Parts: sequence; structure tokens; C-alpha cells
Amino acid sequence: MEFSREDLKQRLEQVRERMRKAAQKAGRPAEAVKLVAVSKTKPAEMIKAALELGQLDFGENYAQEFRDKAAELADPRIRWHYIGSLQRNKVKYLIGKAALIHSIDSAGLLEELEKRAGGQGLKMPILLEVKLSEEQTKTGIDPASLIALAETAFKSKAVELRGLMTMPPYFADPELARPYYVRLRRVRDDLEAKLGIKLPELSMGMSNDFEVAVEEGATYVRVGTAIFGER
Repeated sequence: MEFSREDLKQRLEQVRERMRKAAQKAGRPAEAVKLVAVSKTKPAEMIKAALELGQLDFGENYAQEFRDKAAELADPRIRWHYIGSLQRNKVKYLIGKAALIHSIDSAGLLEELEKRAGGQGLKMPILLEVKLSEEQTKTGIDPASLIALAETAFKSKAVELRGLMTMPPYFADPELARPYYVRLRRVRDDLEAKLGIKLPELSMGMSNDFEVAVEEGATYVRVGTAIFGER
């Protein structure tokens, strides 16, 4: 795939500047929010170019593509994030390679992580994906079932529960996504209070609405198209 390094540099700088302004507007330090560049379907050369421009966090949606890219781009600077829907039989591809899995939504996945990560003496940082949308295509756990899953995760020896993730419907107007991000933050705050634990991370916001997500407390935004262009 042909791409312009100069265009990539400009897009990365624009996204970072927009994040900085959104954080400033919300009275938050810019460094409180990390940019995950969503590199799914993008070639290794493009990821390398972004890495040389100082982008260290990259997100992948497909477990086998994640496995292959992590093997091809074995650069210790890269922090790989797994952000897509995950099946139990694909968990093995992520162990020891993912810095953070954003999309855990079942006790079965936790059990598999406990077995795989625990078997290697590792502790896997995760987020629980919460479904706040009525869309059938969206994955995640219902907020009503979240406490039980969070308790299971918190008790797991090979899992480190760091926070929550959500993916709202796509809206042309980013303001329409705001209620979903407000709700995730409140769900997180409620969970912390009920379980007496700290969940510092909120993964929310994509290319079309990441500024709103930053204003509402995101600590990770997952941006693909605004950095790498259309798929």
C-alpha cells in the first residue's frame, strides 16, 4: 500500500493537537489521555512510519492479524492493544504480546485468560467491554451483569482489571455520542464505589468523536481513520 509519510505525520499531529485542546477544555492534563492508533488492515510499513513519528500504542481488531503483526514488528517500543471482539480459542495469540486487552466481556474469556496467562506466570492487564447501545452488532456485557464479571476479574490471579471500554453507535454528530461516554464514566464510578476498587482507565472515543470522549474522561482513545486514512 502506497502512503505519504508527510500526510501521516500531519494527521498524527492534528489528532494529538485536537486531543490536547479537548483535554484543556475539560481541565485535564494532555498526558492523561493516550492515543491508540488503530492499525487494523494497515501494512507493517505504515505502522513503522508512525512508530518513527513517536506513536507507540497501536490497536488491532483481529486476533490472527494481531499475532502476525506482533511477530513481524518485534520492536520493544511498540505497545500492542487488542480492541476487537475476542473468542476463547484466539486468546492464546495475545498472551505475552498485548499490553492491554480492551474487549473482555464474558466469564469464559476470563477463565481462558487465567489459564493461558497463569500458565506462563503472567498477569494480563484488561478492560471490561460494556454494551451501552441497543445495536445487535455491538458486543460487550450488559451493565446489569457487570458487577459479577468485575468481581471475577478482580479475584483472578492472572488478570489485572484496569477499567472499562465501550463503543457507541456511529453518529455523524459527535455530540450524540456524549451520553454514552457520560454513562460509561458513571458506570465505572458506581463500580468503584460498590466494589471498593480503583479502575483508572476508560477506553472510549474514535475518529469521529474522540474529542467528546476526552472531555468526558477517556484515558484511551482509539483512532484509526483520522490517522491512517480510510480502509
